[in-house]
Amino acid sequence: MADFYKRVAKVCSLIPAGSVASYGQIALLCEKPQNSRQVGYALGRKLTEVAEAHRIVNQQGHLSGASAFEQPDLQKLLLEDEGVEVAYVIAIQKYKVNMKRYQWKHTLDDVRLLKAYFHKEKI
Repeated sequence: MADFYKRVAKVCSLIPAGSVASYGQIALLCEKPQNSRQVGYALGRKLTEVAEAHRIVNQQGHLSGASAFEQPDLQKLLLEDEGVEVAYVIAIQKYKVNMKRYQWKHTLDDVRLLKAYFHKEKI
C-alpha cells in the first residue's frame, strides 16, 4: 500500500492553489479508481506527506472532518487563503466548495506525466 500513498502524494502535488480535487479524482489519477476511501484514509492519518491535503474534498465539495486537521476550520481557512470560496450549508451543517467552479481540471498532459512518473519510479 505504500506505493499507493506515494502516488497519492504525487497527484496531490499537482493540484494548483485555488483548486480542489475529490478523493475519487485522486484515486482515478493514481490508476486505482476504486480506492477513493483509501485516499481519504492516507490523508486523514498522515500516511503520506501531502502539503496540499486541504485541497481534497468529497465529490459533492464537502470539506473533510475537522479531525483531519490540527485545528477546527483549518481546511476552510487554507482554501480561503487561496481564493476558494467556502460556504456553510445550514441544512447539512457542513462547509462546501462549489465543484463546478473550483474543481481541478486536470489535462491529458497531467495524466501522461503521472503515468510516466509512476512507471519510471515503479510505484
